[in-house]
Amino acid sequence: MIWKDHGELFQRNKKNPILTIDDWPYQANSVFNPAAAIVDGQTLLLVRVEDHRGFSHLTVARSKNGIDGWEIDPEPTLMPDPLNYPEEIYGIEDPRITYIDEMGKWAVAYTAFSDSGPLPALAFTEDFRKFERVGATLPPENKDAAVFPVRFNGMWAMIHRPVSGMGGGKANIWISFSPDMKYWGDHQVLLYAREGGWWDARKIGLSPQPLHTPDGWLIMYHGVRQTSSKTSYKLGLALLDLEDPRKVLYRSEGWVFGPRELYERSGDVNDVVFPCGWVLVDDEIRIYYGSADTSVSLATAKVSDILEYMHECPETQCPEEYYRWFEENSGFSSDAKKGDVKIKIKNETPSVRG
Repeated sequence: MIWKDHGELFQRNKKNPILTIDDWPYQANSVFNPAAAIVDGQTLLLVRVEDHRGFSHLTVARSKNGIDGWEIDPEPTLMPDPLNYPEEIYGIEDPRITYIDEMGKWAVAYTAFSDSGPLPALAFTEDFRKFERVGATLPPENKDAAVFPVRFNGMWAMIHRPVSGMGGGKANIWISFSPDMKYWGDHQVLLYAREGGWWDARKIGLSPQPLHTPDGWLIMYHGVRQTSSKTSYKLGLALLDLEDPRKVLYRSEGWVFGPRELYERSGDVNDVVFPCGWVLVDDEIRIYYGSADTSVSLATAKVSDILEYMHECPETQCPEEYYRWFEENSGFSSDAKKGDVKIKIKNETPSVRG
């Protein structure tokens, strides 16, 4: 099938950037990478704020229409607590918010920056004023974590992105499971970074929290492309099975949103669009993203258009040529559909979900 280039699927808001450091009620260097949720009928952003040391904390901003008229907490909402949680010694970053109906609480997954590198941490809140920390959930180096709002076969699920510090391994997106939101296991790859010249080759990571749709769990992820002169962050989509989130139903080939405007191309880190939150308002998906690690911007798309697009995407995660090479060189048999790889062991072919 000949690939059709759909271009960018999300439309930028004309008021972008919608939040800058000039809007902030206290001194800081930059505001970016916000989590997002609808709380008490308002749009709530939990914004990463970087101070003039280079350390980050989180601050709440609220708006009735989700575009302007923001009411920002006069002081940091959630500060690092390195005395009780030493993994937060260099700050806390990039939150994702999920409402857990079973608990009646919001789960805030964020990156704690420890002396050994970044790692996922988790806290719960009922009102975004008081927070109950769980602490570190996985060891470094790991980030881009978010939890699902429901259990699967009695287990909670979390998406995250570990990075290999040695051997030049790819940075793939993983999924893990827990009985209690504290101890996590059954780790396995969910999305593979592609190879070669792809926009999402070598390094990918989750962007906002998983979004429930009638057709599956919609996830947005970022791909990091390194050229000789720069690094660029772009965004793609995947759709996961509602009953088994390890199963990838569809995955976009081209990116659906990328840095284009000056406020996305020039800042503390150039060529970055990085959403940590999105909300669904009627049939509209709103992504709130960090632009060039300097400000907060907004882009929108109709969920019906996104789902129509997803059903036109392939069910294969990686080029089939890669799987054929894998089979020929490793003694593995493969099924490229939905990322499954079947390993030959003693004439048995148990399936290891990818």
